[in-house]
Amino acid sequence: MEFFRIKKDIPFMRHALVFNVISLITFVLAVFFLATKGLHLSVEFTGGTLIEVKYQQAADLEKIRGALGKNGFNDYTVQNFGSSQDVMIRLPLRDAADSAQQGDRVMQALTVDAPGASLQRVEYVGPQVGRELAENGALALLVVIIGIMIYLAFRFEWRFALSAIIANMHDVIIILGFFAAFQWEFSLSVLAAVLAVLGYSVNESVVVFDRVRETFKKVRGMTTPQVLDRAITSTISRTIITHGSTQVMVLSMLIFGGETLYYFSLALTIGILFGIYSSVLVASPLVMWLGVSREQFVKPKKAAAEGVADDGACV
Repeated sequence: MEFFRIKKDIPFMRHALVFNVISLITFVLAVFFLATKGLHLSVEFTGGTLIEVKYQQAADLEKIRGALGKNGFNDYTVQNFGSSQDVMIRLPLRDAADSAQQGDRVMQALTVDAPGASLQRVEYVGPQVGRELAENGALALLVVIIGIMIYLAFRFEWRFALSAIIANMHDVIIILGFFAAFQWEFSLSVLAAVLAVLGYSVNESVVVFDRVRETFKKVRGMTTPQVLDRAITSTISRTIITHGSTQVMVLSMLIFGGETLYYFSLALTIGILFGIYSSVLVASPLVMWLGVSREQFVKPKKAAAEGVADDGACV
């Protein structure tokens, strides 16, 4: 399905160096913020107290936040889950107060300034659990990266696998850099979004790479930059349809999904935008610079066997 067809190839590879310099600067800034500020990890990773309360009517989250702030709480998270009556409150780890004491303090604050809440559950998440979650999350990210590299190496060629994984890591580091720079909360849902972006970004790279391989096999006399330009140009309509529809859905979650989905959809928004950029303007130039050529996809015809090539030579 296509909305339009571009007849003349757009010379993306002519500006490949400029695009990759921009990517390199963005990548370096992301690494700088990660190294200097670090990620603002949520309670799942750092440890803390999870308090679940229920209201008879729709809960006023702003009123609840105001009550907690007024009573000396800071760095807390308040969000709906399940329904508008159910509220999850997350508090950071405190040495001087156990989870039961924090639960009592929260209920006292809500009784005065946000009445109507009934305590459903208080759960303590220790730092050991948080450390295990962080390690398992990093392991999941590593396994996904290795799996993508193996898949691309078998389906295409090592140059494509290396280029795609560099482009994908470019997306991941930039997402983490945004979260570090603005100190947005990094939770398990954000980690899930990062893993989703990896798969989403590699899908775009596969589409472009598949068109590159197809063009190399079908068209003779084109240089590698021309083949890449044609492959990218011929998939632009598909890119606009798929990424545009996905971005509309993610933006709707970002705007209307509330605090529960806010950082999840924000990570997806950043990842989709940079995923398109990296698949087209980072991965493709890297493939070109690594030396991809038509000979790697088109096998040379075998020379005729001696004594059979010339039919008149045999008696």
